[in-house]
Amino acid sequence: MSDLKETMLIGSEGIKKTILHGGTGDIPKFTTGAKVTFHFRTQLCDDERTVIDDSRVVGTPMEIVIGNMFKLDIWEALLSSMRVGEVAEFWCDTIVQQPSEYNRESWALSDEERLKVVPVLHGQGNKLFKQGRYQEAAQKYKEALICIKNVQTKEKAWDVPWLKLEKMANTLTLNYCQCLLRMEEYYEVIEHTTDIINQHPGVAKAYYLRGKAHKEVWNEAEARQDFSRVLDLDPGMKKAVKKELAVLSMRMEEKNQEDKNTYKGMF
Repeated sequence: MSDLKETMLIGSEGIKKTILHGGTGDIPKFTTGAKVTFHFRTQLCDDERTVIDDSRVVGTPMEIVIGNMFKLDIWEALLSSMRVGEVAEFWCDTIVQQPSEYNRESWALSDEERLKVVPVLHGQGNKLFKQGRYQEAAQKYKEALICIKNVQTKEKAWDVPWLKLEKMANTLTLNYCQCLLRMEEYYEVIEHTTDIINQHPGVAKAYYLRGKAHKEVWNEAEARQDFSRVLDLDPGMKKAVKKELAVLSMRMEEKNQEDKNTYKGMF
């Protein structure tokens, strides 16, 4: 297919696309879990067109898993407009997260090197969490998870190496959820912990964190059910659960009173 000089706006506001070389076939319909491999170069919109990142210089293409909970939304938007083999230039007036911001070096590493960097990132995340820097801590946990998931996709599901990586991933995901709780992202906590529970129904901490998230959004029945399950799995958490249930009861009383006052004013 001959080169095209077509400029168009794609679905996202503030993004302009110019096709430099047409690809082949129809635009792929990406499904959740699909892996896209591509090269990229990121430049500033200055007179010199300064290059700030180039995967070909590094020698390793970038990989993105569509629908991953740690996805980069802007990259998915750009890639979803392209055909196989297409070369395109995108101009974005929005803030685009550069690959280096989620540790591009980690995906450029070998599998062995990725696994070595995981405990380092995990430790950095823990330190940031203790300092109350929850957003930064969450980013470290995400980087570590990306390393694990990249390695895990090459293992056979439910084999010993895969299961070992899955256990590491669950730990990091739960740490990530603790950050989300502090950041008041309660529904995202419910989503991630539910994913873990569906795959591994014996993880008490997943129920505990999901119960805390349900408590914050006044899902009383769901919260009580989760806390009850925590006690079944880990009776040693009785004190922590008792405290959460007391807070839940107080929050529900406050909400019920607020609702009564609201309805009273309507009649």
